[in-house]
Amino acid sequence: VQLQASGGGLVQPGGSLRLSCAASVDSFRAYVIAWFRQAPGKEREFVSAINRDRRSFNADSVKGRFTISRDTAKNTVYLQMNSLKPEDTAVYYCAADRQIIMSSYSRPDAYDHWGRGTLVTVSS
Repeated sequence: VQLQASGGGLVQPGGSLRLSCAASVDSFRAYVIAWFRQAPGKEREFVSAINRDRRSFNADSVKGRFTISRDTAKNTVYLQMNSLKPEDTAVYYCAADRQIIMSSYSRPDAYDHWGRGTLVTVSS
């Protein structure tokens, strides 16, 4: 499984970005795909996940601002980020796993496959 995250960049507070996670894998729809982020000096933290049934799960810190979606035809998961805040600044990673259970969606150690991160900087 290969994951390629893209779409990061510099944006002003209140702005928007859309991150993409393209997966090179068979049976893409069988995988749970998640986004995590890691700010300098901090631990990697859960942001959002989408499962096989397209049900989404979001961290409290991003509820109402971030939306995760998946396009099975393109083997891609998107993270639409609106109303960005400086505290959203981090390297964002996408992760995938086929065997993960719902209670583990927010745990980085529960995912077997990771892509390289994409940097999001929210600053004026």
